[in-house]
Formats: sequence, structure tokens, C-alpha cells
Amino acid sequence: MLLSVKFGAMRTPAGAWGGFDGRPNAVKNFAAYTLQRLKTDRIDIYRPARLDPQVPIEETVGAIAELVQAGYVRYIGLSEMGVETVRRARATHAICDLQIEYSIATRGIERQILPALRAMGVGVTAYGVLSRGLLSGSQVGGAGDFRAGMPRFSGGNYERNRQAVERLAGFARERGVTPAQIAIAWVLAQGEDIVPVMGARTRRQLQEALSGLEVKLASGELEQLEGIFAPGEIAGSRYDEAHMRMLDSERGAS
Repeated sequence: MLLSVKFGAMRTPAGAWGGFDGRPNAVKNFAAYTLQRLKTDRIDIYRPARLDPQVPIEETVGAIAELVQAGYVRYIGLSEMGVETVRRARATHAICDLQIEYSIATRGIERQILPALRAMGVGVTAYGVLSRGLLSGSQVGGAGDFRAGMPRFSGGNYERNRQAVERLAGFARERGVTPAQIAIAWVLAQGEDIVPVMGARTRRQLQEALSGLEVKLASGELEQLEGIFAPGEIAGSRYDEAHMRMLDSERGAS
């Protein structure tokens, strides 16, 4: 088991969004708090949650490198950063992986980011494997469901996206598994350097996700799935416009 921790996301006293803090002193303060709260002596993978646009990545990674040298951190990871930022970070210290959204419905990293990471020997920790429940058929709930304001779950986009999800569900039924298990299996089939992040709120969801690790897809099945989710088939960006502007990984991605 590896303990992976993201840091830097800030909230105001009122609970509003407060940006990201990648300053060296903040890096070390976050780490000290994490070690104390989790009652552990070392974090296996420590990563900034996003790029702090006010702080050079070399300074943020340099501070984590000092924690590595002191024995508090084993490996340095990154999250949602573009190729040039990863290169600069890697010139400061070895980088083990980049955490970034990747699923059969979100394949933007295949254009530039994934090939560059592989050339650098940097792995991928893929989150959003189920596209926030879109691929598993999860319905948007009440006012507390953050997905209600996300483009893929809004208005006509959601209705259009459901058509592809229904085709995925039909494919899964033919295999005798669930759409979530197929989505997990697809990510696993993309390479040994890609590790899917699988969230679960119930024991049933956990069992379903773990069973997805055993599903193997033949090359013809992969092609069929990729036909269902052909480029442009999924409507709406993965975050709202304001959040997309904050993602270093989206700069120059098109």
C-alpha cells in the first residue's frame, strides 16, 4: 500500500475557494500537518494539487525534494500539469507520476501529454475513470451534488452524453459485467504505466470496482468501445470554464 497525498488547495474561513498555495514554506507546513494528522512518519507520494501560478514549479518541487532528503517523503508526484511544467519539475527532482483525468470519455491526454510522459518515464495516475459517475449511469442528485453545475451533466449535453452511456451499458450487459467495470478495464488496458484511481462510497461500489480489475478486454472490444466514445461524442468540458482556465494541463492542449 502506498500513501499518496495532494496538498495546496485553499479555503477561506467562510468556506469559499481560496486558490492554491505552492510556496516552499506552505509545502512544508502542509506536510507537517499531514504527517501529524495521519499519524505516520512518511508520505509515499506527495504532490501539489495544482500549479500555483504565482510560484515557479521549481520552488515547489525543490521544497518537496528537501522533504525527500529528510526522509519525510519517498516520491514526488504532480497533478494536472502540462508537459513543459512536468519537464521543468523533472529537471529539479525525479517525478514518479502525474495525476490527471483520463477515461474512455476523457482522452485529451493522448494527444500530447501521455506521449511526452512516456518519453520521460513518468507514470500516470488516472482519476475520473468513471467520469464522475457519468459512465456508471449515476444520476445527478439535489442541490448538494456538485455535478449539477458541470458542463457534461447540464442540459442538452447530459441528454446527448446519456446516449453514449446507454450504448456502453448495452456492451457491458453482453459481457455480463457493469459499465463501471468496463470503464475501469478500458483504462487498465491502456498500459502498465497507468494506474486508475477508483473512489467508492459503499462496500458494494468497492467490490464492483475491485472486480473491474479482473475484466480483460480483447483488441476488438477496445475498438468497439472507442467507437462508442469517438472524439467529439461526449459533449461538454470536464470542468466549468473558470476551473478549466486554472488547469495547467489544458494550456496549449488543443
